[in-house]
Amino acid sequence: MRLPVIAGNWKMHKTASEAAAFVDALRPTAERALNREIIIAAAFPALASAVRAADGTNIRISAQNLHWESQGAYTGEVSAGMLTAIGCTHVIIGHSERRQYFGETDGTVHLRTLAALESGLTPIVCVGETLDQREAGHTETVLREQFTAGVGQLETVQFEQLILAYEPVWAIGTGRTATPEIAEASHKLLRSLAVGRFGASAAAAVRILYGGSVKPSNFGELLTCENIDGGLVGGASLDPDSFAALVRT
Repeated sequence: MRLPVIAGNWKMHKTASEAAAFVDALRPTAERALNREIIIAAAFPALASAVRAADGTNIRISAQNLHWESQGAYTGEVSAGMLTAIGCTHVIIGHSERRQYFGETDGTVHLRTLAALESGLTPIVCVGETLDQREAGHTETVLREQFTAGVGQLETVQFEQLILAYEPVWAIGTGRTATPEIAEASHKLLRSLAVGRFGASAAAAVRILYGGSVKPSNFGELLTCENIDGGLVGGASLDPDSFAALVRT
C-alpha cells in the first residue's frame, strides 16, 4: 500500500513569516492525518522559517530546486548540503516552469536528482507534456523520453528513494485539469516504464503524484485512480484551509 502524498508547491509566494503562520494553521489537520505524507515546498528565503514551524509535526519541508554541485562559483544557486543543513527533507526537480523559463533539461534533471539522493534528500521529479505535444499525439513519446533520460539513468536502489510527479503543462495554473482517465493513463504509462527499467517491485512501490490545477473539488476523484498516489498542488496550496481540505481528502 503506497502512502498518499500531498505536496504543496508555493512557487514564488510567501515570506518567512507567512510560511510560519501557514504551518501553524495547518498543524491541527496534519496531526490527525497519519495516513498522508504532507510536504510543503517553500521559496528559499522561507525554508528555515518553515522548518522551525514544522518542528515536531509530520509536515515535511521541501525546496523547489537545487544545484547539482556541492559548492562553487554558481551565483544565485543553492546546494543540496545547504538544504539539508536547515532541515529540508525533499526537493522538487524538473518542474515544467524550470524547464520553460530556466533552461532545465532531462540531463540537468538527472544531475540534480543524483545530488539530492547523495545528500539524503527525497527528489520529487516532474515530467509532463505541453498542450502542443498532447494535441499532436506525442504525450507518450514525451513522457518516455523524459523518464528515460532523467530518472531512467538511475540505479534501482536510487529510483526506490524518489517520488515522481506527472504534471501536464497545459493544466498548470490554467484551471484546466486532466480528467481522471487522462491522468490515470499517463500515470499507468510511467509505472510501466518503471517496470521495464527497474522491475515490478520498484515500480509498484514508487509513488506518482498528479499536478495540474488540483483543488479540493477534484482531488478525491483523482485519488480513486489505481496509479495516482497524491498531488503536487500549486495555487490550492497557498491557502491553509484549501490545503487542509486536500490533506483530509
